Amino acid sequence: MPIKDSELILNPDGSVYHLNLKPENISDTIIFVGDQDRVEKITKHFDSIEFSTQKREFKTQTGYYKDKRLTVISTGIGPDNIDIVLNELDALVNIDLKTREIKPKLSSLNIVRVGTSGSLQSDIPVDGFVLSSHALDINGMLHFYQIDAISNPEIEDEFIKHTNWDKNKARPIIIENSKYLEKYFESDTMYKGMTGTAGGFYGPQGRVLRLALHDANLNRKLDNFSYKDFRITNFEMETSVIYGLSKLLGHEAVSLNAIIANRANGTFSKDPKKLVENLITYALDRIVNI
Repeated sequence: MPIKDSELILNPDGSVYHLNLKPENISDTIIFVGDQDRVEKITKHFDSIEFSTQKREFKTQTGYYKDKRLTVISTGIGPDNIDIVLNELDALVNIDLKTREIKPKLSSLNIVRVGTSGSLQSDIPVDGFVLSSHALDINGMLHFYQIDAISNPEIEDEFIKHTNWDKNKARPIIIENSKYLEKYFESDTMYKGMTGTAGGFYGPQGRVLRLALHDANLNRKLDNFSYKDFRITNFEMETSVIYGLSKLLGHEAVSLNAIIANRANGTFSKDPKKLVENLITYALDRIVNI
């Protein structure tokens, strides 16, 4: 049965509504960045660029790096934007946009997030890199989907107990990365850990300006959480939804984080631009092997 116009919205030229993309505009290997200005910081390394577009915060460029076709997309900030980006990318490869029907044979994308993050652990230093082995979702967006197959109740229950999680908040979800992609990016210089994904930058991440927090001790509880080999290494705003939706839709995803701040030590990178550039070159040198 065709998907209704109101559910899969297309632009007059046939491109998907928010991303302004057609199927031929993207590669099967896609780099996510949050900041639209970071797209060209990656594609400046490309040998050639064949396609470029932008609509709102969603900027896309597709080209070749060392003979590998890659697409770079800026997602903007937060779980809600990832919901848009991943659903529309999946529509490009798995829905026939002319008939509006799901294709009988589904395709899988390789998605690599290259982003910035703050460390919650004193031993994960500023200017380091973290590969997210798992993501802790505390923003609630994934609960709008059927998630039983991708959650990890045993670890989640321990986290809920440790933090005395308020029952009025969405239940935390823990999602594993793509082990297929992880092996391409792990190294002796790359830390690994569980990345917490918040739904906001201030209160949801424990920052106080003028508003009091519901749980002023939450960050400390996050820092101290330990169960088997699991601990929370860093905090940001996209990884859990990238992992969750990718798992549900059948795509591979891994998140690479440049640590620009250490919340435990109160430190901030002296040259965050150079740090991000170093992570970009690190990712590109490995992504060609996928």
